[in-house]
Order: sequence, then structure tokens, then C-alpha cells
Amino acid sequence: MMLPDQTCQRFTLAEIQSATQNFNESLVIGRGGFGKVYKCSKIGSMTEVAVKRLHSMSLQGANEFEAEVQVLSKLRHGNLLSLIGYCNEEKEMVLVYEFMPNGTLEDHLSSPDLSLSWLQPLKICVGAARGLDYLHMGTSTQHGVIHRDVKTSNILLDANFAAKISDFGLAKVGLIDRTHVSTAVKGTFGYMDPCYFYTGKLTTKSDVYAFGVVLFEVLSGRKAVDSTLDEDHWGLAGWVQHKIKEGKLNRIIDPRLIGQMSRKCLKEFVKVARYCLHTKPKQRLTMAEVVVKLESILSQETEIANSVGFEEGFIYKLRSLFTSKVHTAIRWNTDQTCRIFTYAELANATNDFKEEVLSPTLNEAIYKGWFDERTFAPTESGVGLAMYVRRIEILLYQTVFELKRFNHPSFVKLLGYCSKKEELFCVYEFIHGKSLAKYLYGEPGTPLLSWDARLNIAIGACEGLLYVHKKNQATYSQFKTSHILVDTNFNARLSDFAFDTYVFHMDRYYAAPEWFRYRADRFDTSEETYDILHGLSPTDARQLEGAFGG
Repeated sequence: MMLPDQTCQRFTLAEIQSATQNFNESLVIGRGGFGKVYKCSKIGSMTEVAVKRLHSMSLQGANEFEAEVQVLSKLRHGNLLSLIGYCNEEKEMVLVYEFMPNGTLEDHLSSPDLSLSWLQPLKICVGAARGLDYLHMGTSTQHGVIHRDVKTSNILLDANFAAKISDFGLAKVGLIDRTHVSTAVKGTFGYMDPCYFYTGKLTTKSDVYAFGVVLFEVLSGRKAVDSTLDEDHWGLAGWVQHKIKEGKLNRIIDPRLIGQMSRKCLKEFVKVARYCLHTKPKQRLTMAEVVVKLESILSQETEIANSVGFEEGFIYKLRSLFTSKVHTAIRWNTDQTCRIFTYAELANATNDFKEEVLSPTLNEAIYKGWFDERTFAPTESGVGLAMYVRRIEILLYQTVFELKRFNHPSFVKLLGYCSKKEELFCVYEFIHGKSLAKYLYGEPGTPLLSWDARLNIAIGACEGLLYVHKKNQATYSQFKTSHILVDTNFNARLSDFAFDTYVFHMDRYYAAPEWFRYRADRFDTSEETYDILHGLSPTDARQLEGAFGG
């Protein structure tokens, strides 16, 4: 086995054993088809490295080991994982790399709580595309390299989340002057170019196809292959293309990313990914073209993010627009206190949720409960402090939001909550009164509001909105007369339980025109997504889009 001695460092087995504490299991940070990967604090003059040890002496493993050393020893690029050295001694085959502290792109996409904003994975895609373009162009090898195993688990992230292409065990060198090479089919299902799979003809466009799958993984948050789904949905590549042909682009977007991307850039990103997956390899983009297009999208999105101004607050709300109901995790600010009730306490206080009443402001049932004023312990019906309990079913996608305790005279106070599996229970103070809408238009026998009373209610509502805005909350989406509670002293009390932080509804008769412009600018309108808004039909939506130049 002819391996380079000058282009990368050759370590002795004793040095490897010392660095890995004789391959101590406590240092293992990863396992793969090649073997185990160990994190080492020091080897030679290098600090923090990853050591990959071949687990067997199979011919395939030996060939992949040699291929990786031969390829990486000749390559130097900011978006390729650097090979520091290797060891080939006493039947041990070991590769030593720079350590990547932020793991793989796959790790972050599969995390229930996606910590990356849209711009971060977009930058990662740009970096990975640059690395593949460098390989294909043959800048260092003078022959070009086909990676043959492009996937999210082979895109590593450094301390600054810069992408590094890794794992060159299946790479093929010396193909730049030929249209293809016939070779045994190798790679990972879900990412594999169908033309290569059926013909055995490998080209740089096979990498392009796999990268197209990566782009759709980033956009959808789904795995390339997911056997837990219905059989027709196992393969991501086929599923996304089917959804796009149906005109259901919004269905493939990871709900955690909704509201973070402009409609124009979303369409351009999808177009790039689709061309990467073209059934005819010659019609696919080159990696050089992919780099140019992704860089343009990144530039546009960065400009939008820097200039979003007053619209920035809408993004948080609009993320939930297409998700309907969301599986919710609750986070409290450290400077706020709020009681956490047990389910048993709420059941006792509400007589096992039998004291059901109609909300004065919401079109749904809520539960009346009774608690001790000092301890908040459940009491008998009619004894102590009356509270309302609202039950919210939470399903489908996970997002994190903050339940804020609005301690202001114009708000109904949120006193506590209980989280139980797929349900959230919010506990509010009980306010005797009716909605402003009922006073203005409503029930027979309702007294007529004097001008002084109306003015007092309007001032109180304004003060409540001002408080919301000072708390950097984007909007009170349910601000309308039916959701302004009027207490027995004719004071406005904005219903805290109607302050929907997680499902954003906007009544079309109360929504400002710029909201519709904003929605048209930020989201694809190929679907009848306006159905989600209360009372707004697809026909109305099209008329509104026409009226506002949508």
C-alpha cells in the first residue's frame, strides 16, 4: 500500500494508543461503517483531534482507508475536512482529522429543538457546495474527485458552523477528462443518483443529485429515507417532487423555519434543489452553478434580515401560521414567577373539569375552578378564589414559546399552567363581565354604554396594547371588540387567554393592509393558505392579493 509520507503526517501506533488512552471507550464520539471515532485532546503537536480507527481488516476497509489518505493528502480547502495524518501499522489503520465541535448537519436537523436559524443552514449549504465544487474542478488533484457519498452526516460543522465535507472512503479520482467511469455501485440509499444506481456510470452529477437531497433535507427537516412513514413517503426526493407538482410547496417546509425566509428566495432555493434532482444527469446543475445560485439566495436573505425593521416581530408569529396546532415546550423568563399546577390540582379545583362555562371572549368552553387565595390549593366549589382554566390541545410540531405573565391592570392575569402530555392547561383570574362586542351590538337587556364608559374602555385597551408593545411582543392578534372584556366597573380587560402566541389568527376585518402585503411577500401563494385565517375564503384571498398588488 503506497501512502504519502510528506503531504500528511504519519503517526506511530504508540502515538495513537497514547492519544486515545489505548482506544478508551469513554473517548468514543461516533461509530460508523468504517469503525469508531475518538476525540483526543492531544497528539504530537496538535490539540483536539478526531481519530478514526478501522474496525476490521476487510479488503473493502483497506481500500477505503487508502483512498481517503490518497485523496485528502492532496486536498486543501476551507470546506473540506483536513486530514492531519494516519497510522498503518501492525494491522491497525487509523486516520487523524481536525476535530469538529458542532457535530454533523444531520445532528442539528434531527434535533427536536432546531437551534439553527434559516440563515445558518443556508450558509452551511453554500459552504458544502463550495467544497464539492472544489473537488469536481480538480484544482489540487488536476484530475477531479467525485465524493460518491454526499449526505448530511458527512457534512461536519466547525466551531463557527462552517461546513466541512468529510468521509472520502468511496471517492473516485481522475475523472475530470472523462464523461463517466463504470464502477461498482456504492453510496447511501436515499442520496444515490438513480442513473448511477441502474447503469453503474458514475459522474460528478451523481454528487449533484445527492446534494439536491441534502438541500431538501435542510428545507423540510425530514430524513432522506424514513421507513417510519407510509411506504409512498419513505424517500424524501420522490416525496418533495410530488408535493411540488401538486402545488403544495408549503407542505414540505420545516414548520420551525416558516416565517424566516422570503417567498422569492424560497422558490429559488427549491428550484436549485429540483434541478439537482433532474432525472437526466446532463440537465442537472454543476456544483459551480449551485454555488453561484445559493450565494445569491444567501445574499438576498441576509439583506432582508438586516432590513426587516418593524416587520421583524411578525416572523415569530407567522412561523406558526401553517402549522395549525403545535406540540409545545414552555419556557419562563427568569424574572417572572408563575405557579405550576399539577393535573390533579386542576381536576380537583374544577370538579374533574365538570364546571364548564362559555368563555365571554373566546368561542369555546373553559372551566371554572376554585382555589385558596393564599396557597392556591384547590377548594370546594364556591369557596375561595374563582379562576378560569383553559385546556389547549397541542399536536404535530414542536416549537418553543414564552408564556408571559402580563401584570397590568388592563390584562386578565395568567396565574399558572399545567403541561400534561399533549395538553396545556392555562389558569387565569376570573373576571365578571361581558365582551365589548356584546355591549355594543349584543344581547337583549344589555345596558347602553355611556360615552364616558366607552372612552374609559378605549383608554384601558390602548394602555394594554402599549404595555404589550413595550414588552417587545409583535402584535395582539385577537384585538377586536369581541375579545375586549369589560368588567363590572367598566374597565377594559384584554383577555390573556386569547393572546395566542402559538397559533396566529388575524380577523380579516381588523387586519391592517400591510399585513396582507407582508404575507404575500413572505409566503408562497400556490396553495389556498388563506383558508387558515378565520372566515377568509380563497376567493377573498385572491381579491385581497389583487387589491394590494400581491
